[in-house]
Formats: sequence, C-alpha cells, structure tokens
Amino acid sequence: MGELMRLYWIPFLPASDLPPDGQPQRVRLLGEELLAFKDSQGTIGLVDHACPHRGAPLVFARNEDCGLRCVYHGWKFGTDGQVLETPAEPADSRLKEKARLKHYRCEERNGIAWAYMGPEQDDPPPLPNMEWNMVPAENVHVSFRVQECNWLQAVEGEIDSAHAAILHGRIDAQGAISDWVSKRDLRPVFECQRQDFGMSIASRRILDAETHYWRVNQFLLPFYTLVPPQSKFPELSGHAWVPLDDHNTLCLMFSYTPATPFYEKTRKLMREGHNGRETGHASEAAFAPRPPTVPYAKYWTKFNAETGFHFNYDAQTKTWFSGLPGLWVQDAACQSGVAPIYDRSKEHLGVSDTGVAMTRRMLLDCLRRMAADGTRPPRYADPDLWMVRAVSLTLPAGASWQEQGRVPMTARLGEDFGYAL
Repeated sequence: MGELMRLYWIPFLPASDLPPDGQPQRVRLLGEELLAFKDSQGTIGLVDHACPHRGAPLVFARNEDCGLRCVYHGWKFGTDGQVLETPAEPADSRLKEKARLKHYRCEERNGIAWAYMGPEQDDPPPLPNMEWNMVPAENVHVSFRVQECNWLQAVEGEIDSAHAAILHGRIDAQGAISDWVSKRDLRPVFECQRQDFGMSIASRRILDAETHYWRVNQFLLPFYTLVPPQSKFPELSGHAWVPLDDHNTLCLMFSYTPATPFYEKTRKLMREGHNGRETGHASEAAFAPRPPTVPYAKYWTKFNAETGFHFNYDAQTKTWFSGLPGLWVQDAACQSGVAPIYDRSKEHLGVSDTGVAMTRRMLLDCLRRMAADGTRPPRYADPDLWMVRAVSLTLPAGASWQEQGRVPMTARLGEDFGYAL
C-alpha cells in the first residue's frame, strides 16, 4: 500500500509552519522519519531527520543562509540534500561529493505544503487539482490533527453514511444534527460505483412515496474522503487521511464553499468550538502539544484513548446520544478507541457496510495488480482526476443518482453547487 501511495503527491503541512529560515519541523510520512524546512529563498525541503555524518538529530539544526546546518559538526545541506559545507574537514575533502542527505520533492500551493515520495523524483506528476486547495483563501477552512489509529480505519468512518444520524444525534431533540433528513430513515439502501478516482458510495433514504434522498460520499485514491453538503449552511468538506505510520494518521480536514466566501460564523466555530464542544475540525483548544523532537508535535490532541476522549456519562443520559464532546471526537473515538489497528476478522459486516466492503475490495484489487505486473491505477497522473464533489440529491423515486448526479459530482472551479439543496 505504501508503494501505491508513493505514486501520488501528499499534503503534509500548512505552509505557515515553514517560514523562510524558520524552525525545522519533525514529520513522519509513510513510516519515514523526516524533517521539513523552508530555506532563505522560500524553497521547501523535506529531508532525512538524521545527519548522514554521525547521525545527529537535524531537528536542532540551524536553518540559515539557504541551508540546514547540523549543530554537531556544522555540516550544511540544501533542500536537494546536497552537502554544501563540511567545516571541520580539510579544505580538499571530497566528503561533500560522497555524502547525500535523503530528500523528497516538495511544492507549495494555496498555503499547503505537498511532498512527492515516489519513484519519479526527477520528473514527478503534476500536483492534483483538488478543489479545496484551489479555491480562494476566503472560501476555505483547513485544519490538521493527529489521530491515533491506522489510516484505513479513519477512511472507513467517513465513507460510512449509516452512523451519522445515530452517533452524532441528540436525545433532547435540539440542534441541527437531530433535524437531518437522514434521521427520518435510519435504514438507508446503499449502492456503490467504482470510478477511476476511487469509489462513489451512495445511500438512499425514503422521504415519501414519490421522493428519495441520496447522499453520495466519495473515496478518492489514495486516502481522500468527501462528505456531501447539507442544506442549512451548505459546504463541501472532507479529509486527507495521510498515514504517518501504521498506527497514526495525519487528518487534514477541509471545508469550503465553491463560489462564495466561507461563512465567518462557521469558521469561528471551527476555530473555537462551542461551549467546550468540537465541530468537524479540531479547535484551537483541542491540542496537547508535544516536544519538537516528536513528529507533528503541535497537532496531537487531548482527545484520545488515554483520556477516554473526554467521555461524559451525564451528557449521554441527558443530551448527546454518544456522550462524547463533539463531531470529530465522536468519530475518532469509534475509529480508534479499541485499537490503532483493529482485527477485522472479528467484524460482522452488514448491508450498511456496503461502501466499506466495496472500498476494501477496490484497494485490494489495486494492490494485486501492482504486485502482479506493476499496473498502476487508471489516470493516477492526471491532475484532473480529483475534480470531484460529494452530493446530496433529492430525486423522484426511481431516478438514477448516477445520471442525475453526473454534473453536480464534477468539480468546476468558481461554480456553485448547481442544484437545490
């Protein structure tokens, strides 16, 4: 799976975390221990975290004069991994020609740092055209956090439409979640369609004898999920679930409006939370920073298995069905509360798990093809492959969601939803 993921560009940090000549940041991606920095000219470097001289930690390196200088013996490296200086060595030393710091290609777009860790370092594919990373800054809110579970457990939580009205519901009949149209029918019918980009997972709920409500979640290779909008304050949202290693995932969440500025009240709620509760984004108060030697030190949160995800039994008996303090915490607790990697042989999948089962089959098929003869997923290097939207469609009974959703599910920069929500 790691080989497949390396075919794609990976979003890995907010560019604001990497000011020119600023403090280097420890990261971990696909199990590799790395260091990110931006040099004096604004070029992003993603390099091995250990100096190739004697293995000193480069997290303490000086970021100065267009290079990263190890504090142990002063060796200096460029963003391309080239050894620029070896001040403790003789002037005629050829160590600079022999040693090299492992590095990966990086690009920055609209405030996000992207890395390409694949085999074509000299000629990588273009950055993926993802609508959330291409709309104006005032149209989007992006957040980062670390979740302590395998990436696929997190993916499967977001492509599962059956849980929303239950896990995120209230027992006191207050709040927007209790008013979701999906709560009228807790037994949706699922249809899945494999796509070049991944998988469309459609859930149908009955509104009345003549009308059906379809929500189509999207899974985009290799680790993206898209969630359908709702009618009250419609927005498009989703995640990049980037594997740090087998047991931890970087959760990049994006919420955006395709043609107008994002709602300021909603943005404020996402940043600050509401009365101690979390939205779909981690609030500023959610984080429990770790030392700078820990990868993604500032993005670990206080909501994890060790803290019981701040479960509140009193709230469970009086207000919130789950007793967990907010939207993303509810999801994270169910995705990672038992184990970082759950033993799937213990599962008993039902009809409501159709999207999960079909996505697993699709991923396994991709891996078998790569292992057999190196076949790569279709259009993996086509930047427009990811110009996709999740949709919420109210349709006449019997109407095809594939046909009616074909245009709305295609992302078009600068154009609104294109249908009534």
